[in-house]
Order: sequence, then structure tokens, then C-alpha cells
Amino acid sequence: MDIRSQVAMVFHLDKCIGCHTCSIACKNVWTDRKGADYMWWNNVETKPGTGYPTQWENQEEYKGGWVVKDGKLQLRLTAKGKFLQKIFHQPSMPTMDEYYEPWTYRYEDLFTGPEQDDQPTAIPISKVTGEYIDIEAGPNWDDDLGGSTLYARNDVNLSALSEEQRLQLLSIETLVMFYLPRICNHCANPACVAACPSGALYKRGEDGIVLVNQKVCRGWRYCVSACPYKKVFYNWSTGKSEKCLLCYPRVETGQAPACFHSCVGRIRYMGVLLYDADKIQAAGLRPDAELVTAHRDLLADPNDPAVIESARRNGVSEQTLQAARKSPVYQFVKAWGLALAPHPEYRTFPSLFYVPALGPVTYSMENGVALNPTSVDEIFAPLDQARLPMAYLANLFGAGQEAPVRYAMKKMLAIRTWKRAQTVGDVDMKLALAGLREADCDPVQAEAIYRITSLCTFEERFVIPPSHREQAVEVLTNPLERKGASGFGFREAPQRGM
Repeated sequence: MDIRSQVAMVFHLDKCIGCHTCSIACKNVWTDRKGADYMWWNNVETKPGTGYPTQWENQEEYKGGWVVKDGKLQLRLTAKGKFLQKIFHQPSMPTMDEYYEPWTYRYEDLFTGPEQDDQPTAIPISKVTGEYIDIEAGPNWDDDLGGSTLYARNDVNLSALSEEQRLQLLSIETLVMFYLPRICNHCANPACVAACPSGALYKRGEDGIVLVNQKVCRGWRYCVSACPYKKVFYNWSTGKSEKCLLCYPRVETGQAPACFHSCVGRIRYMGVLLYDADKIQAAGLRPDAELVTAHRDLLADPNDPAVIESARRNGVSEQTLQAARKSPVYQFVKAWGLALAPHPEYRTFPSLFYVPALGPVTYSMENGVALNPTSVDEIFAPLDQARLPMAYLANLFGAGQEAPVRYAMKKMLAIRTWKRAQTVGDVDMKLALAGLREADCDPVQAEAIYRITSLCTFEERFVIPPSHREQAVEVLTNPLERKGASGFGFREAPQRGM
């Protein structure tokens, strides 16, 4: 048993309003500079949609994450022994077209333009070349276009749907969409770390945050290709890779990350998870149908004496252990089974989880008059009749398996029904309680989930202790000399000459 500490987050998608405040906060703090202007460490996508960069989920093209081959876990990008053969060639890396070419406007034209009858305009110019640019794409270019034929129809997650389901999903009468905020997942088995030839990327032992050492980075960009979520970016001005660092300077002092702090919908929960690093390799070898369970099996019970003892041997502080016991992330992911990692089939075991969007209330109407409902189905659409097909959510959160997604959705639906029976009274309480039991829930758990979802305070959503002084000093040491640094493999450091 090798218990380690991991800072983790949960995003509750039913609460996200797609305002992009988190994206702007991150942009203003971290990536508002030359070479980083096209980067969005935090972005919010409309689903169904192609995302940013375009079709980042298409690993047949981008070849990110891990695959099982000959009974071993290896990078999809290339075999371990072939890195040096292709080190100057990156055919699977997104180009600028898959992101967008950043631009600004030549505002001096408003003041220096020749006298004319029409109001002068500031033409758009590329921030890369300085020349005029015909803008064809931008960040969140498909925002709110959930029914579009150009974007939503090309969503990779629609592959499991029949043509009839696709037409129903994209028709204007039954149009549905939800928002998917994305940041770096700070994975337990990060493909970007394993792919870096120079060992510039590393996973901090004290909190699991994945960082890039700018002094060590040589701009090989294998990290960009290997990350299946495309959350490592190349700065074309500095020649270095950059990525979300989970605002660790803020986290170390007990402050929430900028995206968390600015979130209007209060959809974000942040806490400590304890996981067993010894189980990562075996978990990654499990078949797709078992990956959600395998990921949850990695997470250790913070109240287990054996887990606590192993964590202490690894230097996990008592404050961190105490935070792990109060972690809202542990409750959502492990205790309640509501939060799911994105694309577990990539086998990176993300530390960012999502509570799937359940969707709006469906109330029965006849001739514009609300009917008195006689069953739950007249208030909430059954899961198999929901506008968003279960197969789509299964592709996004369940490695194609509907069971874990259905479990989470059924429990949320049962809680929503139970609270309606309490507050509105148009649902029979016996029926609501029976629904809770069928969804593997009871009134005590349902009340806890309701409160943490709807009535929680900031302190209940953000349960992260500030770093100890000795840990803060350790952060400044050379990552190649620390346990867990890695180059061509997750656990082994590279030779300095590489």
C-alpha cells in the first residue's frame, strides 16, 4: 500500500450556467501574455459539440492517453523505445487551426485613418504574424450551438447513437445541451508526464498537482500529443510547454483557485483524496467495462487505520488527513457514486470529476394548462426517455458503459422526486421513498446530497488545508531529484544527459 494525497475537484453540471466567468478569471491571471494568448487553461464547452481544440476526444487522430497492448499499459502515442526515433516529428499534435489563431484589432486606425464619410473601423490582425486575419474560429466558437449541424453533429460521443437518436437529439423541438467546464485533470497516471523526454513534467508528491518545470522543458511537445484531454499547450513565443497549475500558489495558502473562486453557479467542489499508487498499474489494465470501478478502487478510505498509517509514512500531514475525512469530493465520487471522471477509457485516472446533468423538470401540460400529476413520470421524464440519450453520457463519463451513469442519474432523480414530495406535495411520499430505496439511497443520504448541492457554504465546498512550511520549501527543489519525477516512465527519472 502506497497512499498518497491528491487535490481533486468535482463539477456539478446541473448547476453550470455557461457564463465563462471561470475562463476569464483564469485567462486574466495566467495566460494574458504573448505566446499564451490562444491558451485557455479553463474553458467551458457546449455539449453536444466538438470542443476546444476541435474534436479533442478523437484519439484515433490525436493518439492521447494509454492503451493496453500485449497485456501491458503503454502510451497510445508511441512505444517507450521509439521516442527518440520520432522526437522531431509530431504528426498527432493539434495545429493552430484546431485551436484558433489569436487576434487583436488595429485600434490606431480609429484615430489615424483618412477622412471619409463612414465611421472608421479597427481591422482584426493576427497576434502571431501581425497581418490582417479573416476570423474563422475562436475560443468557445460553438458556444450554445447544441443543435448545429457543423458542431454538435460532429461530437465524437455521438458514435454510439443511432441515426434516429441523432435526429431527435439535434431537432429544434427536442433540442438539449449542457455545459462542460474543463481544466487539467491532474491525473493519477498522467500520460503527459510519462511522455516527456526531458522529464520537465512532474507530479508533486505533496498534493498530486501536475506541473511543468520551465527550466527543464525543451519544447519537444510530446506532452501536448500524449495528453488525451489536450490541456497542455505550447507557447510559441517562449518555446516551452505550459498548463493549468491548479493555482497552486493560492492553494498553498488556503485560497481557492481563480476558476473556483469566481464560479457564479457555485458548481465546483474541491477537497483531498487519498489514493493507493500501488494499484494504478493493475487498474489501468482492467477492461473498459470495469474502469469506473477500478478508478474508485484506487481511492482509499480516509478513516481506515491502515490507510492513515501508510499516508503518514509518505509524509501526509495530519491537517491533510483531516481534510480528506471532510472532503466533498470523496463523498461525491466514492461514498455516493454520483461523480464520474471524463473518458475513463484513456486510463489516466483524472482527479477532476463531474456530476452529470440531469436536465429540467418535465411537467405535463394540456392546452396550455398544467395537469395535476399522478405519477413521477408526469413530472420528470424517465431516464430512457430523456432528451439526452444515456448512450451519449455513457461515452462521455462511462467508457461506453451505461451502468455507472444510470446509477448516478437514477439517484439524483430519486432525490429530486423526494424533495418535491416534501416541498410541493404533488408526489406521494410513499412513492418518493420507494424511489430512494430503488436508487440505493435513504433519506439521511438524500438530505446530505441535497444540502451539499443546494445549501452548502464556501467552507463546505472548499476543504483544502494550507501547505506546511517544509512542504512549501520542498516545492522549490529540483523536481528531477524528488520521488515521483519521471521521464520515459511514470515512476522512473530520466538520465540527465537526455
